[in-house]
Amino acid sequence: MTRIGRSDLDVFPLSLGGNVFGWTADRDTSFAVLDAFRDGGGDFIDTADVYSAWAPGNSGGESETLIGEWLASRRPDNVVVATKVSQHPDFRGLGATNVRAAAEASLKRLGVDAINLYYAHFDDAETPLEETVTAFADLVRDGLVRYVAVSNYTAERVREWISLAEASGADLPVAIQPHYNLVHRTEVERDIVPVAQQYGMSLVPYYALASGFLTGKYRSSDATGDSPRAEGAAKLATPAGLALIEALEEIGRTHDASIATTALAWLRAQPTVVAPIASASKVEQVADLLASASLELSPEELARLSAASEPAQD
Repeated sequence: MTRIGRSDLDVFPLSLGGNVFGWTADRDTSFAVLDAFRDGGGDFIDTADVYSAWAPGNSGGESETLIGEWLASRRPDNVVVATKVSQHPDFRGLGATNVRAAAEASLKRLGVDAINLYYAHFDDAETPLEETVTAFADLVRDGLVRYVAVSNYTAERVREWISLAEASGADLPVAIQPHYNLVHRTEVERDIVPVAQQYGMSLVPYYALASGFLTGKYRSSDATGDSPRAEGAAKLATPAGLALIEALEEIGRTHDASIATTALAWLRAQPTVVAPIASASKVEQVADLLASASLELSPEELARLSAASEPAQD
């Protein structure tokens, strides 16, 4: 177990991504994936109120609803659910009234009394940051949210949020959720990690497997007829990208671990990272995700992967 920032939330060091629930995973599959994750020791689930509004026939909130139904059905102990606000079609932006209404809607869908970790999903340039900081502080004060977090914020805006929170006595964010993986590193390592280190925040990276590229599945730039995320993953199948996959495969083989497990283990070992986020649209994918939580790569293996990924970054 690892602790999220300055919170009292101790979590399994791999977060199950809920973006596929109600999209590429139907209700039965979502429940099976959640069951397998929990049975394997997982207790940290990541979702957002917008998941998965982009899918035909969906309007947003499908993932939260399925997770809520699973929680009600299984009644698991000590599960930490993180969700986000600002992108739901009915609750866009981070104005105070909207944040409150969106949080209440998420609570209802999840069927919980309080949201463990609540992210500002994307920065909202149209709303004064002070208003957003106050809105989140009010949710904590009123018991609707336990801890505040930010996602997709620049380092400068994170510092601004913290400054405003400190000035008003509001709770500081305990986590940052950035796009971070072996092929997308530079900005996070240069800008975001130092902020997290300075203020005792944890990183919970999304796209931890680069839309599936870091599973080793995509070794060609032709993704015709493949999964919804295949096109993005296939673009990474450059000579440098494929050399990275070969390094992951070779290192993984010495540990009897998959490419995906090895890529997640590298990310988990990076400074301030508490739990990478990875999703599974099939129950048989869960084992590789869980295995990453216990795979300890040597300093030499970590250094080799870091060096191999330098030329492969997008």
